[in-house]
Amino acid sequence: MDYTIREIRKQEYPLLDYFLYEAIFVPEGIESPPKTIIASPELQVYVARFGEAKDDHGLVAEVEGKIVGAVWVRIMNDYGHIDNKTPSLAISLDKEYRGLGIGTAMMKEILVLLETHGYRQVSLSVQKANYAAKMYQKVGFEILRENEDEYIMACRL
Repeated sequence: MDYTIREIRKQEYPLLDYFLYEAIFVPEGIESPPKTIIASPELQVYVARFGEAKDDHGLVAEVEGKIVGAVWVRIMNDYGHIDNKTPSLAISLDKEYRGLGIGTAMMKEILVLLETHGYRQVSLSVQKANYAAKMYQKVGFEILRENEDEYIMACRL
């Protein structure tokens, strides 16, 4: 499949709300939460006023002119927070484009982007049951700590 990965444009920032909702891991057999869940303060840290801080960086994946995925980082006090110098990462793909290598390619691109901006590492939080946890490890993330449900992971750049 042909796709392009590029930096997100300012006028595309509102799409991060959509991709934030799509990034919510819902185990099989569990009903998806209402879309209004992204208005909660613990999720708004990922998207509110994105682009205003110097540590806000993002990429999108496009297929035939349609944005099908996004990966973005910012320094925030989120589930994957390590310290105030390490950006936290969020990634999401439309369901029909998962499992095709696009997510892995987006991860690799954002890691290069972060390294060129001088970051030493990036972190994330992922549910243990989420298939993406294995992909994160394949691109270089290591488990720093865990609780009953999730891993806090980091990738050194």
